[in-house]
Amino acid sequence: MAERPMPTAVRRHRATKVVATIGPASGTENLIEALFLAGVDVFRLNFSHGSHDDHRARFDAIRRVEARHKRPIAIMMDLQGPKLRLGTFAGNRVTLEQGQAFRLDLNPAEGSSERCCLPHPEILAAVDTGDDLLIDDGKVRLRVTTRHFDSLETVVVTPGPVSNRKGVNVPGVVLAISVLTEKDRRDLEFGLGLGVDIVAISFVQRASDVEEARALIAGHALLLSKLEKPSALTELEAIVGLSDMIMVARGDLGVECPPEEVPVLQRRIIRECRRVGKPVIVATQMLESMIKAPAPTRAEVSDVANAVYSGADAVMLSAETAAGDWPVQAVEMMDRITRRVQDDPGFIAEIRASQTSPDQTESDAITAAARHTAETVATAAIVSFTTSGTTTLRASRERPRVPIIGVTTDHRVSRRLAAAWGVHPVVATTFGDLSDLSKTASSIAREHGFGAAGDRLVITAGAPFGQIGTTNTLRIVHV
Repeated sequence: MAERPMPTAVRRHRATKVVATIGPASGTENLIEALFLAGVDVFRLNFSHGSHDDHRARFDAIRRVEARHKRPIAIMMDLQGPKLRLGTFAGNRVTLEQGQAFRLDLNPAEGSSERCCLPHPEILAAVDTGDDLLIDDGKVRLRVTTRHFDSLETVVVTPGPVSNRKGVNVPGVVLAISVLTEKDRRDLEFGLGLGVDIVAISFVQRASDVEEARALIAGHALLLSKLEKPSALTELEAIVGLSDMIMVARGDLGVECPPEEVPVLQRRIIRECRRVGKPVIVATQMLESMIKAPAPTRAEVSDVANAVYSGADAVMLSAETAAGDWPVQAVEMMDRITRRVQDDPGFIAEIRASQTSPDQTESDAITAAARHTAETVATAAIVSFTTSGTTTLRASRERPRVPIIGVTTDHRVSRRLAAAWGVHPVVATTFGDLSDLSKTASSIAREHGFGAAGDRLVITAGAPFGQIGTTNTLRIVHV
């Protein structure tokens, strides 16, 4: 067999993708490029922080890196969402004692050890006697004893210090609040104008929240729903069905759920996303210790590995790359962990154990057959020609042992495939016609380092080209 050529574009030697957050520790073009070369497939812009000018500069830098290295890079904008916070205190902070009474009300006056402003009437309207309110990520817990139209009488269950404008969580309660604030709407208009590929929405409580956001995005980007509220799990199937992607936002989810529930919910969410073929990202505190340390804990490595073994499409770094001391090393570590898991002979078998049957459609039958074919005869890659990305996502859902080359003529589609498991996105100037597929697939496989002369490729495509949902062709070709 001929020697495999060196690729002219960057390729990954793993199926699970890496998402990294850009922030003060990683916002320069040099650092963005270093993170990309270390293994980042999707860059996250966190709109809870930074100005529009900051985000524009980072967006432009990512696109320049993409052009230099000839590999599509997805850019995610993560909207802040509603933030529920206390008011302020005289002296900036108080310490609450276990068992003491404490009132939350709408009075904007500075608080004391007896009361504080809670400037969110929607919380007062939704909670009931016996409900808990969590302050500062659950460090302090209050239980409602009496509910009035303009205040809540509570008792301190978990004591501790409370300072100005600390966050408030209300577990188990659905609030009558829009998923998008006025700030989010301004940010969304700005981000869509830039051309972001993915919009992540926070504070999803119900399926109608996703519908609201989808109407505003109007197909200009993929919609990612962050599952961080337990109430969303009661409508999980509907939320996944309405979303293009899902994020398991374990930080906030772990505030409102008992910690032992989070791994169970993570697996449940991943299973549902895999069932319907929607990319799913596992996020928050994955390599938390690498914010300050050059190496992770063994527990963190196992945590990342478990997400990979579960079949998650991507794993995400937050503060590790946005504000940490070792951003590039954190990405390199994530890359090493995911590659090592993938090299485990039992990796694919474990993923297959939780795989569901394909839908009873012609397109799903073709993509399932492509995976079986690629594993029956020694194959270098599956080459998926796609117009909208749907065909390639179907191939990704099958979790084949071989790489998937997702070929499209649309730059936007190629970037949107960057977060999908096992997919190497490629932009082609044209597909040609069915008679040209073998030549085009072979050329791309050689150029990107997936095949050498004599290697087999499995091709899926639809005819007529350019028509969404017509995957009806499977071929075996030789490079």
